[in-house]
Amino acid sequence: MKKPRGAIYIVWGDAAEKPLERSIRSLQAIHPELPFEVFRFPAGPDKWRDLAHKATMMDLSPFEETLYLDADTIVLDRLDFGFDRARRHGLACCICECPWARRYGGLPKDDAVEFNTGVLFFTASAAPVFSRWAALVGEIDSSIRLLRSDGSLFTMSFNDQASFAQAVEEWGRPPYVLPLNWNFRPQFQRTWFGPIKIWHAYDDPPAALADFAASYRDPAAVIRFHYLQNE
Repeated sequence: MKKPRGAIYIVWGDAAEKPLERSIRSLQAIHPELPFEVFRFPAGPDKWRDLAHKATMMDLSPFEETLYLDADTIVLDRLDFGFDRARRHGLACCICECPWARRYGGLPKDDAVEFNTGVLFFTASAAPVFSRWAALVGEIDSSIRLLRSDGSLFTMSFNDQASFAQAVEEWGRPPYVLPLNWNFRPQFQRTWFGPIKIWHAYDDPPAALADFAASYRDPAAVIRFHYLQNE
């Protein structure tokens, strides 16, 4: 029998141990009541191919309402709303910092949306998405052509988000789309309003972000504009 609500992580090998510990500490600090499980897989010869295990997260989860977190996330504020919206819609997630699923070799060249799979809230009612994701993850050409800072091209051979985007597209109903505050990617996103809920990066967040989140717990707080200072 599944437990009511909790969080899960998937990691490969030992490389993620320090960021994982950091993420778990942050989760327990904000949600001390929330159980969590870590699922460990051996690191394969192609680190990108290891990401295919993420498509099995619904089968792995021992919870009725699940939050999946990448190991490089830091929880900065309460996440009850995400769970509640997953219970209502089956799946709650954020649009990827690159929103264009057409960047993948095997997907249609249309305007379908890519979602970031580093923070996902879900329940069993989204099972069609996850079963389709698991089926597609080994079938779709998920290679991406990327530009280096010097202008040269290189190809990332595999990414799990291509098959996830296609699975959501085929689902026929929209997930609940959370704002970027719930999966904040500082390498790409420099400005925001209100509290950041989840910081998603290996770099540590500025100490002020936790203070911002705490200040916004006051119902009378005025939502403000914030930006990251340049290094």
